[in-house]
Amino acid sequence: MPELPDITVYLEALEERVRGRRLERIRLRSPFLVRSVDPPIAAAEGSVVERLARLGKRIVFGLEGDLFLVLHLMIAGRLKWGAKGMKVPGRLGLAAFDFESGTLLLTEAGTKKRASLHLVRGEAGLAPFHRGGLEVLGADGAAFAAALRRENHTLKRALTDPRLFSGIGNAYSDEILHRARLSPMALTSRLDDEEVERLRASTVAALEDWIARLRAETADRFPEKVTAFRAGMAVHGRFGKPCPDCGTAVQRIVYAENECNYCPRCQTGGRLLADRALSRLLKDDWPRTIEELEKER
Repeated sequence: MPELPDITVYLEALEERVRGRRLERIRLRSPFLVRSVDPPIAAAEGSVVERLARLGKRIVFGLEGDLFLVLHLMIAGRLKWGAKGMKVPGRLGLAAFDFESGTLLLTEAGTKKRASLHLVRGEAGLAPFHRGGLEVLGADGAAFAAALRRENHTLKRALTDPRLFSGIGNAYSDEILHRARLSPMALTSRLDDEEVERLRASTVAALEDWIARLRAETADRFPEKVTAFRAGMAVHGRFGKPCPDCGTAVQRIVYAENECNYCPRCQTGGRLLADRALSRLLKDDWPRTIEELEKER
């Protein structure tokens, strides 16, 4: 799922291409994309884009007439910029937004179409999309600590909870926790002040670092390679590969449709975290430490 760094770079590319331009037509390939009925989606046609914004992991097009198009790409939604009137592909295409300057194409891979588009009127209509999470890049240490300690969760869950922190998901939370040298399963209530500050600094550094990397990768082009799995990542999507800092094999916990990746030497003191499915299956045979795992191999 595109997260804060990816959405930031998307928005910067859109600023250059659609801000101040008229949205002439919306071509829907999938009627299930639109999740609102009043105002009708056709009411956005003919409006000029006055501003663009990010709400968590959503992209907001502020249109004249106090209208807002709210787009959530979910896991597999992606944007592509091309020549005006470009064809919407049959299998992946969800919609095309024709502007004076070109066409913004929305696609989604996979069979589960989860991307969503809402058209709402006024700030009151936009309010339900504000999940309340802290914008970390503009927050001080006290605000970060308050958000983190608002509820008692594991660090992985806290960082990815949109009610606590805005725009951070599965991929960048792994990178943040590795940089902070903290276990993803550590409880927020048990962190001391130094660990909280270390987590805050690592969060800011990881997000700013990846925004800079993606900007450099994209240059003046429209972002094409938006993915949760990048070669430069330390642990996310690198199960079994060596940690870039210590060389230990990266481990993971698989749950639902997500996974948590971590380095057992850098983050958990050499202890392997129990994978719910595998540890139940293996029981006493489940390795508890790096040494046990390496001995089995």
